[in-house]
Amino acid sequence: MADTMQFDLVSPERKLVSAQAREVHIPGADGDLTAMPDHAPLITTLRPGILTVVTAEGATDYAVTGGFAEIGAEGVSVLAERAHVTHEVTQAMIDEMIAAAQKAHKEAHPDVVDSAAKLLSDLVAMGSRIGLEPKLS
Repeated sequence: MADTMQFDLVSPERKLVSAQAREVHIPGADGDLTAMPDHAPLITTLRPGILTVVTAEGATDYAVTGGFAEIGAEGVSVLAERAHVTHEVTQAMIDEMIAAAQKAHKEAHPDVVDSAAKLLSDLVAMGSRIGLEPKLS
């Protein structure tokens, strides 16, 4: 078994990281998971949360808001809707994401109101995890 695997994190704005990782903690839509070298192939959608990459230099946390992760023989690729190193996330960014999620929840069709509520809850939890105080109206 190899000690590391290739990891790439990309958002529409930029490539955030390309590195050899020991493990990647992924906030999957169906539950959190940890990918390590030789993990079984898998594709999962992401929920808003903290993605943690562990390399030889240590662990780095990224706030992601959605997208998907592909775990394969070559490693892990994450294509995120939005992704930022957690120390780059500001209170204003969290407030904007929360406000958009609250609006979507308020305007949601009854068939998707539960999904909108989960999105809002995940964003609040993500902000709290990185030490910000999400404002709910």
